[in-house]
Amino acid sequence: MTDLQALGWDPAAVGELDHRLLKAPSIKLRAARTGPRGDVVYSIDLRLRQPNAGRYLSFAEAHSLEHFLLEGFQRLLPEHFISVGVMGCRTGFYLVLLNEGRYRVVDEALAAILGGVLEAGAVPYVHADQCGHYRDHDLARARAIAGEVLAQRSAWGTVL
Repeated sequence: MTDLQALGWDPAAVGELDHRLLKAPSIKLRAARTGPRGDVVYSIDLRLRQPNAGRYLSFAEAHSLEHFLLEGFQRLLPEHFISVGVMGCRTGFYLVLLNEGRYRVVDEALAAILGGVLEAGAVPYVHADQCGHYRDHDLARARAIAGEVLAQRSAWGTVL
């Protein structure tokens, strides 16, 4: 059994929660699953927009931020990163990590990635051989969102 508090998570905020109560931006542990050999897969919500509040990520914004998150988590957590994907509701991203579930590590990596967005000259992986819709990006809006989310970093752990 995984000790969620020791990893820095509020056990009351883990799992599927009423989306009307969720705060954003926030980092929330959805699940920690231990496999038969002891490996643990962590599913983490990176919520950038308040659910059901009328402000959603546009497709181009979400697409660009997804590319930055993909590049950043692969680079910063290469032995643990499995996947990152856009939430269908366009309020954030799902992050999947293997054997790394500490809140502090996710917080620091996300802050570093968003800081990099602010300084980037281009979105990563935006060539036709790297992306299935390579023309659908918005670096300026990705920067604006990164700045908004970083400005609220002290509250990322407050999910409810």
